[in-house]
Amino acid sequence: MPVLQAPAYQPLVLVDTANLPEKEWLEYRRQGIGGSDAAAVLGISPFRTARDLFYDKLNIVSPEDDMANWVAKKMGHLLENLVAEIFHVKTGFRIYQVKKMFQHPEHRFMLADIDFFIELPDGATAILEIKTTNYNAKDKWWYRGEEIVPAYYESQGRHYMCVMNVDQVYFCCLYGNNEDEVIIRHITRDLMYESELIAMEENFWINHVLAQVPPPYTEDGDLIEESLRRHLGAADEKAPAVVLNMGLTTNLMRYLELQKEKQTADAQAKELDSQMKRLRAFILEEMGRSCTAVCESGGTNYTVTYNPVRKQEIRKEDLVRLRLQLPEVYERFVTVSESRRFYVKKSRPEAA
Repeated sequence: MPVLQAPAYQPLVLVDTANLPEKEWLEYRRQGIGGSDAAAVLGISPFRTARDLFYDKLNIVSPEDDMANWVAKKMGHLLENLVAEIFHVKTGFRIYQVKKMFQHPEHRFMLADIDFFIELPDGATAILEIKTTNYNAKDKWWYRGEEIVPAYYESQGRHYMCVMNVDQVYFCCLYGNNEDEVIIRHITRDLMYESELIAMEENFWINHVLAQVPPPYTEDGDLIEESLRRHLGAADEKAPAVVLNMGLTTNLMRYLELQKEKQTADAQAKELDSQMKRLRAFILEEMGRSCTAVCESGGTNYTVTYNPVRKQEIRKEDLVRLRLQLPEVYERFVTVSESRRFYVKKSRPEAA
């Protein structure tokens, strides 16, 4: 198999971003696909669907603004320079910024707004991508004990390598509050991956964004439902019934089959849970008020803990009292949220 060679080219500069207002910056981003968009195009983003990205590029406003994880996003932005400094201290590499939005010279729909560049000891240039996460999510940077870059971040790095025509990307992810709680990863260019990425981004841009044809949903159900909730808004209880086509009727029949399978599995799980609770109760009886128990079996020592968990809450009956006795306070702090319940039942055929 012949070895692919990267063509020689320099990225174009779409706009200088040094003093660009955020609103204008967003408008320039809508002129193409950025690195953080790549995962959604590929259908591997845990944050949004390709349909969400489509709406964003066409500047279609959702009935409900997406404020989810705004604190995490803000924290990531505020900590960028600090994490970059930690990377510099850890590696000794010189890092610098170029406040420009770049564009691929051939595939003009591919854009790049780079966090930092790295000057490597051999004189080569690499890209530094800054990430922040919480302590519990750091495990996503490992798979079966091997160091990895999460697929949705890898696609971002490979998009940037393609636009900038560089061969290396470093990731530095802060998951704690000191310099030792960082994850540093390194990937090199993969031209086979890159060619597939270009093809999929080109298809998304030409056949969906420019053609103004929404891409189909292909992602996980939870992500699709969240996207629908955001873009459709509140339910219309007066809307007429929708007649499902043959394809969706097939989906519904399969849904009912899986529902029966789940009911059987749930019944088995309920029985197992009942047995486990009974066995646990015997152990708790022996422990009494103690929070810890120990035992040994087959040469292995076991420690059992039964610690109290305390949390603040408002009981339902107290909430009723609050509404009756302090209605102004109740109205100020209680909000009404809407959820929708999916239910299938057999209905009688309509009379002719």
